[in-house]
Formats: sequence, C-alpha cells, structure tokens
Amino acid sequence: MNRRAISAPRVSHAARVAGSLVALALGAGLLAGCTTTSKTPAGTTTDIANQGYQSGDGSTRKWAVADRSGPVALAGTDFTGTAQDVTMWRGDVVVLNSWYAACPPCRAEAPGLVAFATDYTTRGVHVLGINGTDDVGAAQAFERTFTIPYPSLADTGGHAIAALQGAVPVQAVPTTVVLDREGRVAARILGLADPSTLRGLVDDILAEPVDPAAPAASPTSGATGATATP
Repeated sequence: MNRRAISAPRVSHAARVAGSLVALALGAGLLAGCTTTSKTPAGTTTDIANQGYQSGDGSTRKWAVADRSGPVALAGTDFTGTAQDVTMWRGDVVVLNSWYAACPPCRAEAPGLVAFATDYTTRGVHVLGINGTDDVGAAQAFERTFTIPYPSLADTGGHAIAALQGAVPVQAVPTTVVLDREGRVAARILGLADPSTLRGLVDDILAEPVDPAAPAASPTSGATGATATP
C-alpha cells in the first residue's frame, strides 16, 4: 500500500515578509519609548495640551512664548532624601526627564543627558529626573552605572507627574520637558531624546529675551543636585 508523504505546510513569501515587518515594528516601539496611554471614559486619549496624544517616537513640540501656560509647581524628594523644588530655579531653564532603570530607551539616552547636564551647568540650566517606578536601590544603581550628575525625584506616588500633567501629557517614558525661565512648559520630546534635538531646543529657549519682571535666578544657578555615590 502506498503511503503519501506528509509535508510541512509551505509558508508563502508574503507571509514571511509580513512577519519580518511585525518584528521590525515591535523593535522600533521598544527603542522609541515605554509608553502607556491614559484613556477617558469615552475611550479617547487624554489631551491636556490641546493636541492628540502621540506615542513615544522621539517627536518634539515647542510652544511659542504667547501660547505657554502658567508656571509648573513641581516638588518632591530625590533618592538621597534631599528636597527638590523647581520653583527655586525660577530665572533658569529646567529640563525634566521621566525614566526608570529597566526602560531600554531610558538607558540609551542616559549618556547624552549626562553630557548635556555637564555642558550646560554653567549656562543657567538645571536637569531633574522623575522616576515613578523604582525603589531607591534600583534607581541609585542606574545613577551609579551612568554617573548621573543631577537629582531625580522618587515619585512612586505619582505626585510630580500629576503636577506636570496639568501642563503637558507625559504618558510616554522617557519624556523630556523643558521649562523656560518663568517655569512654563516650552518644549517636549516624547520618547528617546536625541542629544542634538535637546540641545537645539534648550539653546532656543536660552536665547529668548529675559522678562525684566521675572524672578531672578537662584544663587545656586546651574544643573546642580545629588550625585549618586558608588
């Protein structure tokens, strides 16, 4: 009796191509940002800054001076137990960066942020991280690994992010937000921050005319803060 050989099903060329595209898309999403999206009861995305929510793809948004909302009041305690308050830096430019230790794009952008903070420390720029995920051990290990020269708020309660959400959506991690000298949201990068893009945004904001009525910069001007100890 003849028996027919049973062969494995053939996978078409089109199916193989489709599978490759899906894998590439997933890889791109991982590098772009670890994103969570907040939904309203009707199922639409939360949009506090009057614009559609975008995934963490490195896209940027800059607000004209006339379109900026009131100053951000954001404070908390960093991972060394030191109090941090952005209102103490009025008169300086502030860069806020959300991150957590296991986030691949956060690790990828860390060297660029360290170089930025080091280069801009004498130009009236502060950098402050916001970490709503890690405990002290995980956060300080990250800071040691990348020699982070600026503090990060321990924000597992979500208070700092909630305060910032009143001015700009920050659902993607990482997200980088730049405050002007008056503490207003001036620019945002969703996802991994390209170093040249961040520097260009901050240079533009530093070049803006200083409002004579604005508060003077604090005596501790510059990107100072807690440095993780080995």
